[in-house]
Amino acid sequence: MNRFFALLCALVCATISVSSACLAQPADWISFTLQPERGNSAKIHASFRDESRSPDHNDWSTGFMPSDLIGMEVSSFHAAGTRALHFAIVREAGRLDCAGNGGNGFAAGNCRFTADPGFMQLLASRGIGQPTRRQAFGLMAVNARRELIGALGAALYPVPTIDNLMALSALGVDGRYIAAMARAGYRPSTLQSLIQFKALNITSDWIAGFVRVGYANVPGDGLVQMRALGITPDYIAGFQRIGYRNLPVSKLVQLKALNITPEFVRSTVGEQKELPPVSELVDRKIFGNRR
Repeated sequence: MNRFFALLCALVCATISVSSACLAQPADWISFTLQPERGNSAKIHASFRDESRSPDHNDWSTGFMPSDLIGMEVSSFHAAGTRALHFAIVREAGRLDCAGNGGNGFAAGNCRFTADPGFMQLLASRGIGQPTRRQAFGLMAVNARRELIGALGAALYPVPTIDNLMALSALGVDGRYIAAMARAGYRPSTLQSLIQFKALNITSDWIAGFVRVGYANVPGDGLVQMRALGITPDYIAGFQRIGYRNLPVSKLVQLKALNITPEFVRSTVGEQKELPPVSELVDRKIFGNRR
């Protein structure tokens, strides 16, 4: 969610003769390391560390398909020995240009981040704002796209902040998700609600399962509670089969929070024809048969 959101001049100057040109170099260099991704040999794990140590610094670590590291000779990365290596990561919000040395499945070096002027201008023109260096790097890292900005505007959502945009992008929200949720009858009133929906993986298909068991038009906060507790259509159907129909969402949430299942109810009440109210089920779960 939680949450996303990552310049090495001093080191460069230490490894070469100090000059006024180096001292004037902006502190916008980032160090990198590459190594095989654990558990997925098809990917390369990359870590980027902002060496500026400024309050605005950013770090980033993720796995890439080799094709995402533009210009890198993958065979050289894996081959024995050490050789020069370079690659670029190019996205709508900006690019990283990296160079270093690698071999034997490991590489290290430095990168330079450049924000995309057109993307930065789009943010300003839409009232989103002018990102700081950290935010611009973060937008690139989460692969923020123009398509998402357009989809939010078309759906009449509030203008996102830069941090909203990073959170939505990190979660993979796009125009298709926004449109599918709207077709299901859900357009959260705030971007924070949309972020919460996506973070909990509330999808139109998941909502459709509840519609099939008679729970259409559940309020958004009810969906969040049901998803967070793991309430499923099968869970509801189980209560319906034993005679509990049209239970309010608040009651379902109460039952699930206490792990009260249809099986528990049957083992507690036996075959009696008149089923106890939910409040009594709660008491029995908490106090047993002492009351």
